Amino acid sequence: MKYIEILDTTLRDGEQMKGVSFSPNEKFAIAKILLEKLGVDRIEISSARVAGGELKSAQKICQWAKENSFLEKIEILGFVDGDQSLEWVRRAGGRVMNLLAKGSLNHVTVQLGKTLNQHISDIADVFSKAKKRKIKINAYLEDWSRGLEESPEYVFKLTESLVKLGVGKIILADTLGVLSPEETRAHIKLMVDRFPKVHFDFHAHNDYGLATANSLAAIMAGVRGIHTTINGLGERAGNTHLAEIVALINDKTGFACKVDEKFINKTSKLVERFSGMRISPGKPIVGENIFTQTAGVHADGDKKGNLYIAKITSERFGRKREYALGKLSGKASLEQNLKNTGIELTKEEKEKVLREIVELGGKKYSITPTDLPFIISDVLGTPLKKDIEIVSVFVSSGSDSIPTATVKIKIKGKEYPGVASGDGGYDAFMNALKKILVTKLKIKLPKLIDYEVRIPPGGKTDALVEAKIIWNKNGDIFSTIGIDSDQVMAAVKATEKMLNLISK
Repeated sequence: MKYIEILDTTLRDGEQMKGVSFSPNEKFAIAKILLEKLGVDRIEISSARVAGGELKSAQKICQWAKENSFLEKIEILGFVDGDQSLEWVRRAGGRVMNLLAKGSLNHVTVQLGKTLNQHISDIADVFSKAKKRKIKINAYLEDWSRGLEESPEYVFKLTESLVKLGVGKIILADTLGVLSPEETRAHIKLMVDRFPKVHFDFHAHNDYGLATANSLAAIMAGVRGIHTTINGLGERAGNTHLAEIVALINDKTGFACKVDEKFINKTSKLVERFSGMRISPGKPIVGENIFTQTAGVHADGDKKGNLYIAKITSERFGRKREYALGKLSGKASLEQNLKNTGIELTKEEKEKVLREIVELGGKKYSITPTDLPFIISDVLGTPLKKDIEIVSVFVSSGSDSIPTATVKIKIKGKEYPGVASGDGGYDAFMNALKKILVTKLKIKLPKLIDYEVRIPPGGKTDALVEAKIIWNKNGDIFSTIGIDSDQVMAAVKATEKMLNLISK
């Protein structure tokens, strides 16, 4: 089976998305998981000549890559600037530079003020200097998509010159994301038919929302490599989403790729946390909702014969299938969740609980499977046994004071006090809680991996607030929700739910 190479440019083009900036340690962590765990073929880690700590960051990645036999998979974007970019790459410890050549006559004449022959001469100079430094050169054809439409002979002559110079790979860039899948297929076919021995990569942008579709079309037309980013990060509307194109390659083409699908979700969450760019719940493969059935008829179909489970399964991507609880829930949705939690109810009790779930959903409250025991307790009037109860919480904070929390919790009838400060009210509360549970009682708490506050649009100052917290307990990811008019207390209630879940 033929393989399609995946070059991930999260650390270069992904960081060009507005508001995204990775620290050197974050870049290093992402580079390691991309190569060691996810298994992409190549990564682009930086642009040459970037100021600040970028050089040190690249040096750290390249040194690690050299020690672990990954150095040939590390690539750095460089420019037609004599030996300036090459020297930067050499100092970084890199061996491969992706040279940014002008892929359209318009770019050469307007931006550079040069002729094609002058541009080729400048490129040849870079190749000569790279050979002396033993640095391999791939080449981007910047604005290639428009160049092939407006000045095809320019593109062909530039490509011929690059081949004669000994270029490694040629990257066909839809720099402004202007192509459609049909145009992509036709453009790529022209290049592949004319240069059948050249390894072409395709670099798409998502301005029309077609980056993934165009990348698929490029594969079918004959490219050997696709450029991606984690979560589709990138300039303007972003780049080809790695998770989407990997699934498409494996399911919809006669090709394969070496990416380990089970690590896609973990990598996605890591990049989400480092980038600060939240993933849309409806995002394919990695979105929160993608493996959640909401309609009751879907839950019923799955219960009777997995009728609504497609080839894209949750297990394939290291995730779990869920059945949402809300106003569209049916008996099957409730029963699936009761089965997962091990709770047994009579037919009449199920009907009462379901009515409450539908009503809460109609009021736009979020309900997670972890909320089910609490809802059952409220509806049936049966006290929910709390192994750990937060008896009282007092949080003080102000513009000229350090947030402090005084907490009292009860465990099996015995009360424990705690006081601590923190960066904020909830942080102070958690620090006080840790003093009691972790330091005194040696109880291991799960790791908080995400914290989200939801306030109804147009809500007044006394509106109810939802605090959703996602936890990681030994690799098991779960969430809890607390509702209160006070943001900190909503988070406290979500935390109390977590404590009673882990104590079972």
